[in-house]
Amino acid sequence: MRDLFLLTSLACLLAAGPAAAQTSPSQNRGTLLYSTHCIACHTTEVHWRGRKLVTDWSSLMVQVRRWQSVQQLNWNDDDIVQVARHLNARFYKIKETGDKGVPSAATGGATGPLASRR
Repeated sequence: MRDLFLLTSLACLLAAGPAAAQTSPSQNRGTLLYSTHCIACHTTEVHWRGRKLVTDWSSLMVQVRRWQSVQQLNWNDDDIVQVARHLNARFYKIKETGDKGVPSAATGGATGPLASRR
């Protein structure tokens, strides 16, 4: 009887494990968008190259916004944020701020660390 109880308990724990480990729907959306539209060209090396363009949350948002525009993906702001969050969780581990990475008129449309150099 004790063995049956242990076997049943183990089966319940194994069945509950994947459900408990699932990510939020928004993380899944960012992962899905990146996997569908970006991964063909952007391997892991792109995110760790010596001359990386992402140095903070703002520059990450700028790069996601830039490349979705180049590819004419027409993502909305939430899609851009979700992909940025996916990349941040997977590669960058930088502090997320409220900055949406939208070009401002004051910088002539540029944002990020190089904007002040224009």
